[in-house]
Amino acid sequence: MIATVDAEQARTLGLLERWVNQNSGTMNKAGVAAVRGLVEPELRQLGFTTQWIDMSAAGRAGHLVARHAGSRAGKRLLLIAHLDTVFEPDSPFQRWVREGDRGHGPGAGDDKGGIAVIVAALRAMQAAGTLKKANITVFLTGDEEDAGSPISLARRDLIAEGKKADVALDFENLAVVDGNDMGSIARRSAGSWTLTVSGTSAHSAGWGGPGVGYGAIYELARIVDQFRRELPEDRLTYNVGLVGGGQTAALDDGKIRVEATGKTNIVAPVAVARGDLRAISQEQIDRVRAKMRAIVAQSLPGTKAEISFDADAYPPMPPSEANRALLGRLNTVNRDMGLAEMGELDPAKRGAGDISFVAADVDGLVGLGPATEGSHTDKEAVDVPSISKQAKRAAILMSRLAAQRR
Repeated sequence: MIATVDAEQARTLGLLERWVNQNSGTMNKAGVAAVRGLVEPELRQLGFTTQWIDMSAAGRAGHLVARHAGSRAGKRLLLIAHLDTVFEPDSPFQRWVREGDRGHGPGAGDDKGGIAVIVAALRAMQAAGTLKKANITVFLTGDEEDAGSPISLARRDLIAEGKKADVALDFENLAVVDGNDMGSIARRSAGSWTLTVSGTSAHSAGWGGPGVGYGAIYELARIVDQFRRELPEDRLTYNVGLVGGGQTAALDDGKIRVEATGKTNIVAPVAVARGDLRAISQEQIDRVRAKMRAIVAQSLPGTKAEISFDADAYPPMPPSEANRALLGRLNTVNRDMGLAEMGELDPAKRGAGDISFVAADVDGLVGLGPATEGSHTDKEAVDVPSISKQAKRAAILMSRLAAQRR
């Protein structure tokens, strides 16, 4: 398997270059479908049957699913990656550029580089004869960077595949800390909240007095500062990303812009803020949401506030002993390859991801894709040697897991 990955390095990079040069911003549905058209033949020629799940009802292109039916006795593996990027057709960042051991381009690492690792690893397994009996499903979402709505529809089929699998492997980027490759056994959740505050509109001369109160902006400031002081917990963040207030303040339909008007001599009757909440477990989410609601309820005189939490959220993938045991299996591969063992990455150092939707049903590992830098920026680059290293690790790990009896 190692020899195959090395021999096919140029082939793998050629595939990645073609995929990167095809724009597949999440909202570019035709572009996402075009990348599907480039990736699908690679899986079919390995003996996978493929399915395109249309997601137009969720406002997105769709998902590519490829299944390889091997032995029923072996563990069933679910490989997760995504076809889309954050770079839409109007982005100036569109093309692959190779500079030594760095390959720059949209999705070079996140996550077309991850798909390149999958294909290279599967080809190595085929060459070694270990793919023949392996029971593997590859699930490539088309909207990881901006999930469709409702999310219950957008992730329905991924969740269903998770219920069938014994192990889930996530091929987003490898985490590297101080030059050391790290294993990831957990990811935090990602969800948004909206705070709306109303107050009494009045001349500013009456501010703070009877019948007027302190206004919506002061109440909003009181709430978010109380969040800052009273909510801290390990592996919890609750950023405020958008705020506005005044005589008028309204969010746009996408809830990413706020338009506000006001004057210095008018007590503000309305204010609004949007933020996110990231936690390591559902229990932490529930507890912190309860604290936030209690803080919001302590309104200043003359004001009233409400907080709501968006339904379309990414769940957490809590650390577990089963996930830790999978990292132990990967470290056995590392020892056999002469590589350093991988420590556990602090989940606060990763964003949310699709594997979290199956974490309640299946053991999993995160970060089997290549090492990258500058993700979600026009400096995005993949570490080219890491593609081969990760493909070798994945091919050996998957061969051993697939041969293990369920």
